Amino acid sequence: MNIEKITTLGALKASGYKPLSVKEEIRKNLIARIKSRENPFTGIMGYEDTVIPDTERALLSRHNILYLGLRGQAKTRMARQMVELLDEYVPVVAGSEINDDPLKPLSKYARDLIALHGDETPVTWWHRSERYGEKLATPDVSVADLIGDVDPIKAANLRLSFADEEVIHYGIIPRSNRGIFVINELPDLQARIQVSLFNILQEGDIQIRGFKLRMPLDIQFVFTANPEDYTNRGSIVTPLKDRIESQILTHYPKSLDTALLITEQEADILPEQEEAIAISDLIKRLIEQVAFEARNNEYVDKKSGVSARLTIAAFENAVSSAERRAIIHNESKSQIWLSDLVGIIPAITGKIELVYEGEQEGPYQVAVNLVDRAIRSQFVSYFPDPDKVKKKKPTGKKSQEARAEENPYRSIIAWFDNGNHIDLLVDMKDADKIAALYQVDGLYAFVKKSYPHANEKEAALLMEFVLHGLSAYSMISKKMIDGRIQFKDLIGSMMNLGQMNFDEEGDLTEEDLN
Repeated sequence: MNIEKITTLGALKASGYKPLSVKEEIRKNLIARIKSRENPFTGIMGYEDTVIPDTERALLSRHNILYLGLRGQAKTRMARQMVELLDEYVPVVAGSEINDDPLKPLSKYARDLIALHGDETPVTWWHRSERYGEKLATPDVSVADLIGDVDPIKAANLRLSFADEEVIHYGIIPRSNRGIFVINELPDLQARIQVSLFNILQEGDIQIRGFKLRMPLDIQFVFTANPEDYTNRGSIVTPLKDRIESQILTHYPKSLDTALLITEQEADILPEQEEAIAISDLIKRLIEQVAFEARNNEYVDKKSGVSARLTIAAFENAVSSAERRAIIHNESKSQIWLSDLVGIIPAITGKIELVYEGEQEGPYQVAVNLVDRAIRSQFVSYFPDPDKVKKKKPTGKKSQEARAEENPYRSIIAWFDNGNHIDLLVDMKDADKIAALYQVDGLYAFVKKSYPHANEKEAALLMEFVLHGLSAYSMISKKMIDGRIQFKDLIGSMMNLGQMNFDEEGDLTEEDLN
């Protein structure tokens, strides 16, 4: 259909155009996508077997939809992508506030215009990108905002009586007629405002300041809600829930690999950062593991959830931490070290809600603990499980090789037990950090045996990972003090703590810090 030539009602009739409702339109285009094996929801990962099939079933049934899930679960993104299931253009009566279909006019304005001009009634074409309306539910939203109200200024300018239908100023829902309309955080909408949606969803009429208009609006409604809202801030009134035909439960990524894909897609890393900073798969997995640990942590409020925004922001911070260090030392190339994960703490503390015990612990300490737990969880994917090593008791006289086989960390721990320690500064030059790591007896040999093909920087990163991992499994001690991470033997560190001197404010004296 050549829409450029169709500018009047008569030309539209002659073209053979047959109007479809929004839900029938979406259904038709969705069927075509399914037949061609084309995913209608691109960029949505982890929902292939759950949320997307449920959504497709609801749309095929021509249902209004409620997405129910914790924050950061792509609820609004799913709704916005439904726009791609609409026809590219649809005709509307020119000048209509509610986008009247020329062949099925609803408003008094459109009916009067067609009665006056007949087949010469002007027609314009509405692109699908404009057929989307969205409103964040807040306590101050009024019925006038959503449905409409009488406009006294309009009545005065047009010299109309308040009894005339043309004095109505339509709200955002009627103005979204023949499109998709989304209300985010539905429980935050006051109960009396939710009641105003009953007739629109079921009977198709609206009431505005005494005007009872039989106006069967043609809208695909999508609502989003967080389960937390049912108990903490508000609720969805039962008759409204009853009128929303399909409720679809969303969820966080079920696997680390899916979470990695989401973060890689969403993180905003500049080309110059990608060129200057090497990012290992190990670092990416540790950052994702932080979110998985947070979702199961006793200090984090599970009702609030931990969104994918945490790992996205943390990943960006980790890259920037390495970039800042490279700038300080005038290095053109660098990589993200484990010590750079200190830089992701602000991205964690701002993205988690703590229970009472977590507030007592403090958001900073909870975030540090989450990073340590992530290291502990991922460590066994790369190296032997230290817990199993600790459970093995040495028996009889054995060769050094046999003992190393029983406890591959033996020589590393022995080096620290002999009173040695290593300090890794957060902003340390790469060359200095590598040199410091090589001081630990047995560390390089252990990593090289496990990963013989690792280059110098990859091996150094794994060496640093081993130290953090052994600390997470309480085989050596780790202290973070003002931009410095110190590794020492565990027993000596515990004994020294009892002998240290503290100042009046409870901080370690400078002598003991050194």
